[in-house]
Amino acid sequence: MLAAASAADGGTFRNVELINLLERLGVSYHFEAQIEDQLRLIFEQSLSDVTERDDGLYSVSLAFRVLRQHGYRVPCDAFHKFKDLKTGEFKECLRRDVRGILSLYEASHLRLHGEPILEEALSFSRQQLKEYSATNVIEPHLAAHIENALICPLHKSARRIDSWRYISFYAQEESRDETLLRFAKLDFNFVQLMHQNELAFVSRWWRDTGLQEKLLYARDRIVELYFWATGSHYEPHKVVSRIAAAKFAKMVSLVDDTYDAYGTPEELQLFTEAFKRYHENTICFTNGVTGIRTKDLSTI
Repeated sequence: MLAAASAADGGTFRNVELINLLERLGVSYHFEAQIEDQLRLIFEQSLSDVTERDDGLYSVSLAFRVLRQHGYRVPCDAFHKFKDLKTGEFKECLRRDVRGILSLYEASHLRLHGEPILEEALSFSRQQLKEYSATNVIEPHLAAHIENALICPLHKSARRIDSWRYISFYAQEESRDETLLRFAKLDFNFVQLMHQNELAFVSRWWRDTGLQEKLLYARDRIVELYFWATGSHYEPHKVVSRIAAAKFAKMVSLVDDTYDAYGTPEELQLFTEAFKRYHENTICFTNGVTGIRTKDLSTI
């Protein structure tokens, strides 16, 4: 799927664009090795083809963001060519490039300390996107996509939710690849089913601990905490870490509720000292907190 990059025929950028599309649709995990190989080659051999020789705001911003997302220290100097030498501001003609502005906005969120041009890019692109969304001059599906980006840019988003939204957006693009779109939809449904099965497993684990009946003051947050785990461990193959994170978060939530909403100061002092000793059957009280014991914590 990913062909060898060739600067002469624009192959370098086409590969970057395809990698971005696979990631936004949520199917890039099927091609991890190929993607990393291509990005390494682009960074080592063809970076200047996109960042220096290319004059397109969309392509430069996209290549910058994709490479930085994968840990490559791409310099931000390429963005200086988009500024007017007289005014020091971004060129007026860029305002007509809607997708280029959106790409610049997403790229600016990967800025590092000491990169003022990306601070300026964020301010400029955000203002432009707000103006686009307030008018009817762009396609409705693109306007909705921009509004979502303003609320939650890609760099700060939950990947599976972003993939769900992007699939809907891509389905309305005239340049869409029907085969890739169908594959993305099938894959999303498959991963969603996998998450549902994992949630059922975690819910069963929580029910089997018996703590829900013993500690009635504790909030029932198992679905919420599993959802949190899918945000930090979103790759489909990270099943074990996702389940472990959900279990750990639930036990932390349980302890938090004990401290915040139930235990007396004297009980909590004993509870804290017991945790410091962490000895079998030490963590127990004579009241409703009796249910929290070392053997319960060991089920994580």
